[in-house]
Amino acid sequence: MRILVAPNAFKGTLTAAAAAGAAARGARRALPGTVTDELPIADGGDGLLESLRGSVGGKLVRTRVEGPLGKPVLARWLLAGRMAVIEMAEASGLRLLGAGRLLPLDASTRGVGELIRAAAARGAREIVVGLGGSASNDGGAGCAEAFGFALLDAAGRRVPAGARGLAVLDCVVPGTAGAAARRLRVTGLADVRNRLCGRLGSARVFGPQKGAGPAEVEFMEKALLNYARVLKRRLGRDVAALPGGAAAGGLGAGLAAFFGARLEDGSAFVLERTGFGRALAKADLLITGEGRFDSQTFYGKAPGAAIAAARKAGVPAVVACGRSLITDKKALRRLGVAGVIEAGGGRDPGRALERAVERDLPAILAGI
Repeated sequence: MRILVAPNAFKGTLTAAAAAGAAARGARRALPGTVTDELPIADGGDGLLESLRGSVGGKLVRTRVEGPLGKPVLARWLLAGRMAVIEMAEASGLRLLGAGRLLPLDASTRGVGELIRAAAARGAREIVVGLGGSASNDGGAGCAEAFGFALLDAAGRRVPAGARGLAVLDCVVPGTAGAAARRLRVTGLADVRNRLCGRLGSARVFGPQKGAGPAEVEFMEKALLNYARVLKRRLGRDVAALPGGAAAGGLGAGLAAFFGARLEDGSAFVLERTGFGRALAKADLLITGEGRFDSQTFYGKAPGAAIAAARKAGVPAVVACGRSLITDKKALRRLGVAGVIEAGGGRDPGRALERAVERDLPAILAGI
C-alpha cells in the first residue's frame, strides 16, 4: 500500500512537516511494508513557507521588521530566485502577541510591507503573500506605508497606525512607491472569500478573533468603509466588495489596491505548486488533517481541498487531527472521509499523533 500523508499545520502544536512525519511513522508501524509519501500542505496561513519550500526551492531569510504593535520581530521568508514567499503572520501575526496584548485598533501590518520591500531589494519580482493569522485590522495600510506610500489625514499629517488611522484617512500619495509596486507581481493567498466591508466583512467576522468588542467592531467597520472610499477616489481601485479582500484583517484588499495583487485560493495554489495531484495519483490512501477538524475545514482550508481532490480521484481519505467536531459517520462519508483519527493533546503531540494513527488506521481500512 502507498499512502500520501499531507496534513496542514496543527496550529500551536505541530508544524505540517512534523505532523506528516508523525502520521507517516504511525501508518508504517500499523501496516508493515507500507510506503508513505510526506507532503506538508497549507492554505496561506501557518506552514506556507515549509509547504512551498520543497517545490520552489530557495532559502529561508530572516529579516528584523516592526511587529504588530511596533516591537521588532525576526520574521522568516523564502527567497527562490526572482520569487519570494511571505507569511504575513511571521511579521504581523496574532501569535506574536500575548493573550493580554490584543489591541485590534492599533495593530499594524507594517512589518509585511517591510518584508515586501526587503524581498524587492534582493531582486524578487514575484511576491506571494500568505494571508492568515493576522493581529491587525488595518486593511493593509501599514504594509503600504512601510513600502513607501504616504497615508495622510485632511491636514496632510501621517495617520495613526492600525484601524484608528483608517477612520481619519483622507489622501494617499503613491510617490516613488507606486512605480516600485507596479514592477512587482504580487499574489495574495487566502482561505476566505469574505469582502472587506459589510455583514460578512473583515470587522464583523474577524474583528472579534483579534480581540475586538462590539463597539470596536462598529468603529472598524466605519473606518474600513472610509478607507475603501479613499482608495477608490485616490487610487482608482474599488476593493470594498472584492472577494477575499477581508483576508488577514483586510490585507487582501490592501495588496490589491496598492500593488495590483491577484487574490487566489491559497489551498488550490499550494496543492498545484507542490505537485499534490501527481502524488495523489500514485496513492492508495490519503491521510490529511489539522489540529481541529470541523465544518470550517471544508471552507477554504487545505485539508478540505485535499479531501475533495481525493474524492474526485477515487482515493479514500482519512483525517488525523487533535480533535474532531464532526462525529456523524454518514456526514463524513458524504464529505469523502473514510475515517477520523483523534490524537488528543498531551505533552508530546507528535508522539500522540503517531500512536493514534498506529492504533486506529487498521480498523478504518478494514471498514472501507
